[in-house]
Amino acid sequence: MRDNARVGIYRDDGIVLRTHKLGEADRIVTLLARRSGRVRAVAKGVRRTKSRFGARLEPFTHVDLLLYTGRSLDVITQADTVRPYGKAFSSDYPRYTTGTAMLETAEKFTPVEKEPAMRQFLLLVGGLRALGEGAHDPRLVLDAYLLRSLAVAGYAPALDECAVCGTRVSDTPVAPGAARRDEATSTALRAFAFAIGAGGLVCRSCRAPGAATPAAQTIELMSALMRGDWAHADGSERRHQVECSGLVAAYLQWHLEHSIRSLRHVEHA
Repeated sequence: MRDNARVGIYRDDGIVLRTHKLGEADRIVTLLARRSGRVRAVAKGVRRTKSRFGARLEPFTHVDLLLYTGRSLDVITQADTVRPYGKAFSSDYPRYTTGTAMLETAEKFTPVEKEPAMRQFLLLVGGLRALGEGAHDPRLVLDAYLLRSLAVAGYAPALDECAVCGTRVSDTPVAPGAARRDEATSTALRAFAFAIGAGGLVCRSCRAPGAATPAAQTIELMSALMRGDWAHADGSERRHQVECSGLVAAYLQWHLEHSIRSLRHVEHA
């Protein structure tokens, strides 16, 4: 019993983010686990043709694992597939590149190993599930995932008030002709710009040089993606979706202070 305690065997489930070779037959697997956060572990012998669970440790796969704590890297001793999300879009390039960007983003948002990140894990599972179901445009799914990941990390963009002074969009005077609530909101949004460094929308008084001036419909789309209003998102115009994606990507990379290399492939898909 004392020996087992020292070994530190534990069980967790997680999404495989990436893998790379180690030696002649082993592989290092990076996962985002439900309870343990980001984990790097060795899967011994999985590159051999007779490996018991090599195929279960591929990116996009949700796996249930038995591991023991090693000196520098943990060691995977058992792996069972919970759900192979990658199967649904392995032959669909736009969805595959979108999923790859999700995995890379999840790893960037969990920089410290073994630090619990339950909400990031659940967001990733939900994003991969939505991507696999194919009910929405892949880029909309990605933008929704990125915005919510930012929110969980404490970087949610201000979309209904000025990020600097707090002036609310709903408090901005509008022309008398904008009678309906949605028309009034769209009209009020035209008085705001989007400043990445400031944290989102900025009013005329707080606007700094270089702030973007997206269409009101683009900001409304971003808000819809944040709250999960897919009826609004799916019905949005393509030009507003493209503008939204550009703002989200720039905002994400500014706050991460790292580029997401996979996003370049998404843009070309």
